[in-house]
Amino acid sequence: MAKGEVVVTAEQYKKKKKFEKIVIIVLLVLLLLLAISYFVLNIIYNEGSFTISMDKNTYLRSNLVMYESLNNRSNVRRLSTAEMPFMDNISIKWLPDNIQNEADGAHNGKNYIAYTFYLENRGNEPINYWYSVTLDDVIKNVDEAVRFMIYRNDESVVYAKLNSNTNEPEKGTTPFRDDEDGTIILEERADMMPEDIDKITIVIWLEGDDPECVNALLGGEIKMHMDIMEEHTEESV
Repeated sequence: MAKGEVVVTAEQYKKKKKFEKIVIIVLLVLLLLLAISYFVLNIIYNEGSFTISMDKNTYLRSNLVMYESLNNRSNVRRLSTAEMPFMDNISIKWLPDNIQNEADGAHNGKNYIAYTFYLENRGNEPINYWYSVTLDDVIKNVDEAVRFMIYRNDESVVYAKLNSNTNEPEKGTTPFRDDEDGTIILEERADMMPEDIDKITIVIWLEGDDPECVNALLGGEIKMHMDIMEEHTEESV
């Protein structure tokens, strides 16, 4: 053997090849996890700024139907608002006075999301239904200043998170719920008569007059969705 020559034994060669295989497997697993994460996030963040879904059994049990426009009353189970990649803070005073009657479907304005849809009782009996709003994801505590307004047949309620300093409702708002599953709004619509149509408009914005609407929220994101269901368990109310 020449001076300085390195001798690699069969055992060392096997260990080296085994190590290379482990490294390749680990890299492949990491790539797979990254691909899955990208796929999941792509689904979550590309369904629109806000989605509305009806429980699949609600129509079968009660003949409650949902649609986006009075010009097309075909029943759908899922609606999605238009994407809004950026939203600056505004005041509720800046919203159009007649926002609930502007249009069917998406009618976003500058720095707010607005969406109108319809629920109709096509059955022969009065029904009760529930609607809930759930937080899916919040980045940089942007929910501290978000406002969520629901019009139902021209009557509106504005919802907001409790003030974190005083633990009191923000002025002119109904406080968000604080359920473990992320539900922030849960309301019942009782005694909807046959052939009744409820017009629902949702409006979402960042309230600039909220004392917690500060620069620290810049770059924040929020993802929410609404569910329509015929029944709701008593313990969740």
